Amino acid sequence: MTETDQPGGSWERDWLAAEGLPPAYAAQARRYFAPLAAQLASAHRESGRPLLVGVNGSQGSGKSTCCAWLVQALCEEQRLPALALSLDDFYLTRAERAVLASRVHPLFATRGVPGTHDIPLLRETLGNLLGRGSTSVVHVPRFDKALDDRAPQARWDRVPAPVAVVLLEGWCLGARPQSEAALRVPVNSLEATEDRDGRWRRHVNEALHDAFLPLYGDVDRWVMLHAPSFACVYRWRLEQEHKLRARAGAAAAVMDDDDVARFVQHFERLTRHCLHELPGHMDVIFSLDNDRQIVNARGL
Repeated sequence: MTETDQPGGSWERDWLAAEGLPPAYAAQARRYFAPLAAQLASAHRESGRPLLVGVNGSQGSGKSTCCAWLVQALCEEQRLPALALSLDDFYLTRAERAVLASRVHPLFATRGVPGTHDIPLLRETLGNLLGRGSTSVVHVPRFDKALDDRAPQARWDRVPAPVAVVLLEGWCLGARPQSEAALRVPVNSLEATEDRDGRWRRHVNEALHDAFLPLYGDVDRWVMLHAPSFACVYRWRLEQEHKLRARAGAAAAVMDDDDVARFVQHFERLTRHCLHELPGHMDVIFSLDNDRQIVNARGL
C-alpha cells in the first residue's frame, strides 16, 4: 500500500488543508464516513453498475463536506470514480423563478423549496452520469448563489461518464408530500401573512409528489445527517451566510442577518417535516449535536 492508500494519508491531509478543516474532522470522518465509503464501494461492485446515493441534511449540517470527503475516499482508497452533486445546482434560473412567481405565487421568486428546481435537467444529468445516456462527457450545471442565478454553461463542469458512485445531496431530498391537514396550518409568520390561502405551500407539496417522488425511485441508498432541532438549523444557516459574505464581498447579492431570518422561514415547514419523518426512510443516519458533531450512527 502507498501512503495515499493509508487512512490519514497524503490525500486526506491535502484535502483538509484545501477545505480549511481541522485534523479533528478527519478523525470523525474516519470513524463514521470511512465505513460508509466501504459500504458504497461494496454495493457498487456487487451490483456491477453505477450507484446513486441520496444524502439529506438540513442547511448548514455539513452534508456538502461529508459528500466531498466520501468522493475523495472513494477515488483515492477504493479506486472508484465518484462525484458529488448538489440539488442546489439545479435551481431554476432567476428569470424562470420570476415567471413562476408571477403565475403561481410571489414567494417562488425565492430559490429553495420544491417547485424552484429544474428536475428534468437534474434527471437528465444523473442519467448521463450513471451511463444511461449516449454521451461520454457530461456537462454538470452549477448555480452561483452569490448572484442568485444559474452559472453560464461555460462554467459548468465536464465529467467523464459513467461515474461509479454519484452522491446527490439536498436539504429537502427525500421529503415526502404532506397531508392536507398538515398544510392547512401555517408554521410561521411568513406562511401566515404571505401565504394566507396556502397556495404556495400546496404548490410545493405538488412538486414533491409530481417531480420528487419519481426521482427517489432512482436512488439506490439513502443517507441522512440529522440535526437536533430547527433552531440549530437556523443558527447553522446564519453561519453559512456569514462565510459566503466574507468570500463574495460587499458587492454580491448576499443576505444580511435579517434577510436570513426571513429566508429560513421558506424552509421551516419541510425542514421540520424531514427531521420528523425521514429517519424511517433512511438506510444510514448520522445524528448530530448542536455543534454538528456526530454523536450516533445507524446503518453502518
